[in-house]
Amino acid sequence: VVQLYTRQLTASVTRPVKELKGFRKIALKAGETQQVTFELTPEDLAFYGIEGKKKAEAGALKLWVAQHSADDTNEISFSIQ
Repeated sequence: VVQLYTRQLTASVTRPVKELKGFRKIALKAGETQQVTFELTPEDLAFYGIEGKKKAEAGALKLWVAQHSADDTNEISFSIQ
C-alpha cells in the first residue's frame, strides 16, 4: 500500500498532524518497483474554516508519500497562494 498524507501548517482552525488524502494498493515482487501517481485538487486540500465554509486556505503545507502513517521519510513542503 502506498499512502498520501498532507498537513496544513498554518490555518484558521487546528488541522490534523497528518491527513490521509489517498492510497493505492499495489502488488510488488521482491526487487520490483512501480511508479504511483496521485493528483491533488483544491477541493482535496479544502476544509471547514471557523466561519463554517469549506475552502482551501493559503499557507504552508507538507506532503508525505508513505507505506504507513508513522513513515515520514518522503516529505516535501509546498504552499497554496
